[in-house]
Amino acid sequence: MSATVVHSLWTTAADPITKIDAPKIEYGQLSPTLIVLGAALIGVLVEAFVPRRARYHVQWIMSALALCGAFAAVVVLAANGYATTKSGIAAMGAIAVDGPALFLQGTILLAGLVGLFTFAERRLDPETHGNHTDSFAAQGASVPGSDSEKAAVKAGFTTTEVFPLLLFAVAGMLIFPAANDLLTLFVALEVFSLPLYLLCALARRKRLMSQEAAVKYFLLGSFASAFTLFGIALLYGYAGSVSYGTIAKVVDGTITTVNPALADTMGNDALLLIGAAMIVMGLLFKVGAVPFHMWTPDVYQGAPTPVTGFMAAATKVAAFGALLRILYVVLPGLRWDWRPVMWAVAIVTMLGGAIVAITQTDIKRLLAYSSIAHAGFILAGVIATTPDGVSSVLFYLAAYSFVTIGAFAVVTLVRDAGGEATHLSKWAGLGRRSPLVAAVFAVFLLAFAGIPLTSGFAGKFAVFKAAAEGGAAPLVVVGVISSAIAAFFYIRVIVLMFFSEPQPDGPTVAVPSPLTMTAIGVGVAVTLVLGVAPQYFLDLANQAGVFVR
Repeated sequence: MSATVVHSLWTTAADPITKIDAPKIEYGQLSPTLIVLGAALIGVLVEAFVPRRARYHVQWIMSALALCGAFAAVVVLAANGYATTKSGIAAMGAIAVDGPALFLQGTILLAGLVGLFTFAERRLDPETHGNHTDSFAAQGASVPGSDSEKAAVKAGFTTTEVFPLLLFAVAGMLIFPAANDLLTLFVALEVFSLPLYLLCALARRKRLMSQEAAVKYFLLGSFASAFTLFGIALLYGYAGSVSYGTIAKVVDGTITTVNPALADTMGNDALLLIGAAMIVMGLLFKVGAVPFHMWTPDVYQGAPTPVTGFMAAATKVAAFGALLRILYVVLPGLRWDWRPVMWAVAIVTMLGGAIVAITQTDIKRLLAYSSIAHAGFILAGVIATTPDGVSSVLFYLAAYSFVTIGAFAVVTLVRDAGGEATHLSKWAGLGRRSPLVAAVFAVFLLAFAGIPLTSGFAGKFAVFKAAAEGGAAPLVVVGVISSAIAAFFYIRVIVLMFFSEPQPDGPTVAVPSPLTMTAIGVGVAVTLVLGVAPQYFLDLANQAGVFVR
């Protein structure tokens, strides 16, 4: 009997199999991501084969060229009409190539490039044993304070793996807002999250605090990823597909059967509501919205400051891009269900971030709570559910990312014997000791506060105008009150810098290399240009504000 079964299995296996079609991949439309991923993989090989002494220069120059090349590819795609008339779905339905995707990818690449300059800075700390040092641990695998760490410092080791890690994170962020099915979204989430968990643990100074921050980020991030994955499973059970377009059609009722195997669960509203809530929860964790914000201040404070700046800027851009696409492309039919919830989240995020920031005594924690408040302001634009809402969010993200990286770059310059002096009391009288650095930081703080003639004002005005026109006027009132509360602690720091007596044992301001100067200079230039003459960029965001469905 068993021989007959085996024989029948063999004969079944020998039957001719229908031909599997080769996947059709539009390499040109995916070129920005492929360039960055290719450079990241080459960076891993550089770590293996290039002599240690040459790695630093090879890695950062190659990373910079890759990011510039990828940005050029985004510009070429936009110029060829892929942001408007030729926008469509690429990679067999996995990736959307449209205006919002290209605008956000361009912003992420520029933020990554400016962040890379702060990663490559090696002049802020004094030389140890005749070797230049950067912000990252000499050897990431060695236990803090151990003999192996001391030997690594003495030998002049540097953790050049941070450059490929940065590129992998950027590659994941490029796919995240452009994903057009839920599995691609999840893979992109993991591709950019895992390098960030590692980067947070690699601070040269205060290593234990840095590793604690990384563990907190990893554990909470894993929970958020699990929620997202469970939400994806529930939405698949509801719609019988992970494709954004198909799910949207099942929600609207234009499709009733996709997958006969799921006939019992398809169209079950409980699956839809719980699944959508879980996916949105995972994305709100990434943008740092209340009540999913608890990781933000600890991670921002503990991570190496260049990583904090890059993460604060680029992660927000990628996560808000994905959130917009989920809400506007997949769940427009659920608008009456998700809008009230988002109203509540936006209100508590704006007020919570602004009020708690007042109590902070550490400059990095203060900027962390400030970033939470900004997540609330951006959510006001998301809630507008109009084309102006999309374009205002795109503009705000572009403006915010450069101010953030610039502000954290300035934080790396103010130092004492223990490294960066982040306690606010140390910043007293900084304007008298180093007027230029204090003035630049004041410009960034005024932009965060939304003072006219800065990019922050133009961004807030655009977002609040879109929210008011979209029927969310009460939200704008809360936003203005939160902005007024936030302005108090920004201006308090400016008063502390310029109108307090400098302490005799106060910190010094390190003279950076041209790399950090470039990062800060770009931040100031973007802040002032987008504040004084924002119209061209608002029009650009407007043209790029239509999702392909």
